[in-house]
Amino acid sequence: MNASPVVVLSAGAFFGFFVLTIHQDEPLVRYLSLGAVLFAIGMYGMVSSRNAVRVLMSIELMLNAVNINLVAFSRYIDPSEVKGQVFAIFILTVAAAEAAVGLAIVLAMYRNTATVDMEQFNLLKW
Repeated sequence: MNASPVVVLSAGAFFGFFVLTIHQDEPLVRYLSLGAVLFAIGMYGMVSSRNAVRVLMSIELMLNAVNINLVAFSRYIDPSEVKGQVFAIFILTVAAAEAAVGLAIVLAMYRNTATVDMEQFNLLKW
């Protein structure tokens, strides 16, 4: 018996970007487990890291885990609707803006303090 892959990545639909394709015959629990593991890794990275860039990367990982869950639920509940995919694309655009603003803030803080350690960012304290 062939085991089909949990997530199939295919390229080409969005000009070289990778697209998450979910097969209908796959059980929902696999995608929810993948999303939960990614979210837990992102949460651990956000809580345990003192590096600002790692914290931003962990937040992005958590947002991508939420996107996997949205697409999986949308595909599982009603395959003809694309509501989950629309919300996932909206979250991706907000995450891109968040990453750009966050990296700009980190870069400005690095210019002032010469470090990206979160413990050293105390410019707003009196």
